[in-house]
Amino acid sequence: MKVGIAALIVAVAYVWVTESAPPTCYPRVLGLSKEIMEILDKVHKSERTKDCAEVLPKLFLDVHNSCVMTKLRDLLYVLENIPIPSCKTRPRMVNLRRKVRNLYTIINRVCFRDLVFFTDDCVAIETGHSSPRYGEDRLQLLEEH
Repeated sequence: MKVGIAALIVAVAYVWVTESAPPTCYPRVLGLSKEIMEILDKVHKSERTKDCAEVLPKLFLDVHNSCVMTKLRDLLYVLENIPIPSCKTRPRMVNLRRKVRNLYTIINRVCFRDLVFFTDDCVAIETGHSSPRYGEDRLQLLEEH
């Protein structure tokens, strides 16, 4: 009976500790990129920020695309240098700028070698549509069959 109670206490303690552990780098990057995409969607749809959204570059975040750092840096530059003065202080724009800066910093410093890039399709980040590209060896195999 005492062994069963001890096992139960250990199991509950294990679940409590694992539930309170901070997220690792990868889930944090995925979550933050999703938040940024939601904010960008709101910025484009809101009447208060539509004029601000006109200067923002098109962006569909994919953290598995090696071009994501370049596009995040470009977006951050635009957000920090918005030509419309009233846009710089709008809460949604300030929040977007803060989250983009956080994501850029996390990918660049914290997750420096932890992320795996599956593609290098820079057009996909701008359009949201990925076009399959085959390497020479894969293309040769496809042509032979």
